[in-house]
Amino acid sequence: MAKSKPQPLAGGVYAALATPRRLDSTEADCAALLDYLETVVRAGVDGLVLFGSTGEFVHFDLAERMRVLMLVIRRSRVPVLVNVSHSTLAGAVDLAQSAIAAGAAGLLLMPPYFYRYTDDQILEFYREFIKLAGSNAPVYLYNLPFFTNPISANLAERLFASGDFAGIKDSSGEWQMFEALRALQSGTPFKLLVGHESIYLRARMAGADGIVSGIAAAVPELLVAIDQGIRISNFDRAQRLNARLLEFVAWIEKFPATVGIKQAAAGRGWKLNQFALPFDERTAADLLTFERWFRGWLPIVLSDCAAVRA
Repeated sequence: MAKSKPQPLAGGVYAALATPRRLDSTEADCAALLDYLETVVRAGVDGLVLFGSTGEFVHFDLAERMRVLMLVIRRSRVPVLVNVSHSTLAGAVDLAQSAIAAGAAGLLLMPPYFYRYTDDQILEFYREFIKLAGSNAPVYLYNLPFFTNPISANLAERLFASGDFAGIKDSSGEWQMFEALRALQSGTPFKLLVGHESIYLRARMAGADGIVSGIAAAVPELLVAIDQGIRISNFDRAQRLNARLLEFVAWIEKFPATVGIKQAAAGRGWKLNQFALPFDERTAADLLTFERWFRGWLPIVLSDCAAVRA
């Protein structure tokens, strides 16, 4: 495979896009997705992530993920990281090669999911992936212990020692893990991206390079404004906005992953109202309550965000 131009490494706010689907289908609604990504980009994010956990990649087959990533990367005006995670090495490599050919700014790769594997087995998986996928795009480790095999601090150290990985998206939300990764950076430079909004502000102020945020799929203005507050040393403003962010986090944690984010995005008129399964009466009622809360909360937050940009 021919060498491509080196990609700049990720930093700042990357919005982990949700994926609109066609009605009663496992196909993505690409027209809706392209309109949606333009709206998110206009909010000022530094980049996008496609088919992450917020993008519900597990609901789409390989061919569909390849088709969509080609369209999105071609359209986007900001860098796009593509999650190429798969339950098999062959699937991850196929996705990676498609993403590289399309011009992805980088690849996200979690350990193979569903079945349990040891650290040594996961290490070998990553080593083989690098050999087979090539080195034409930065590869970021993707730690998502809620849904798959975790990347321990020890395993991360072994992986970064190889020099093959550009960084890590740590979605554990564990401060101890963040501190361990931050300590590793002193000996082995890499990009440390937070993947859980509950520790975002604290981690960013402690040296994290940025965030990959699912909430930015629904309220990108809030994450961008917090990051801007930190960059201009307006820490009081960043703290106040972070309190708003934590309000949102508390709400969406009441629902299955991605549901609250998609409901909020749909409440903004974005075509993300397709859910993976029907809800029971109580969940449906809770979503209506959340929707009413969100309608009152959003204008206040957007006004506060605009004040940071002014």
